[in-house]
Amino acid sequence: MAYSNKVLDHYTNPRNVGTLDKSSVDVGTGLVGAPECGDVMRLQIKVNPETHVIEEAKFKTFGCGSAIASSSLATEWIQGKNVEDALKISNTDIVKELSLPPVKIHCSVLAEDAIRAAINDWKKKHPEAHAAAAQSEVNQAEVNTTA
Repeated sequence: MAYSNKVLDHYTNPRNVGTLDKSSVDVGTGLVGAPECGDVMRLQIKVNPETHVIEEAKFKTFGCGSAIASSSLATEWIQGKNVEDALKISNTDIVKELSLPPVKIHCSVLAEDAIRAAINDWKKKHPEAHAAAAQSEVNQAEVNTTA
């Protein structure tokens, strides 16, 4: 199986490898795994408590080149996004960007799951952020129905 140049680039030069202090209230940690192949991915985010923008993202992945590339790409994409926009990143976006073959799609699913898990962990530490996002959705729905 031939890997795309983007997979090879992220695998040989992974971005944002490392860890953040998981005890910090501004850090969310997602740990996911794929039993079928043994890949394990930990993705961490540091979120600005006022703007809810992801200021920093780190990962550590034990797995194949596609899993490492998916993690690396995910951290690049989520940095600078607010948590709600980061949740919109899907595994199919990652598959397309990296040109992953069908047998490696599970790696992109892990990356999407890790993003969601890290954000959910951060939201558990910040229940007010979850309430603010819900209120924003209500306000948007009201605007849409009155327009």
